[in-house]
Amino acid sequence: MCQKLGIKNDLVPRIATAFAGGMGRSGEVCGAVVGAVMCIGVKYGREEPGQWQQDDAANALTQRFLRAFRDEMGNINCRELTGFDLSTPDGLKAFRASDVRINVCLRAVGFAYDTTLRLLEA
Repeated sequence: MCQKLGIKNDLVPRIATAFAGGMGRSGEVCGAVVGAVMCIGVKYGREEPGQWQQDDAANALTQRFLRAFRDEMGNINCRELTGFDLSTPDGLKAFRASDVRINVCLRAVGFAYDTTLRLLEA
């Protein structure tokens, strides 16, 4: 998304490293969702800490994104999306042996990217 938005920052891949597995393999919010919300913030977020806007575009777009993601994927949490507990060695092993990365995770990332791009260009 940063490439599409023309943003070059060497920290971006590092920042996103632990998004996988629902934030550090905890099974919580899908990393594709978190990444999408961060992209919305990059374009529409506040300029300074503590800055508050009454009609914040970032929050409105995030809410639209979350509704669309839930409608498409059924949930925003990794554990429910994948069906695996990635916080355990057995769960991680089973996940890696499955086709969930292709059938669920890749689909989630693609949907998050397309939807976020559409929202940012609207």
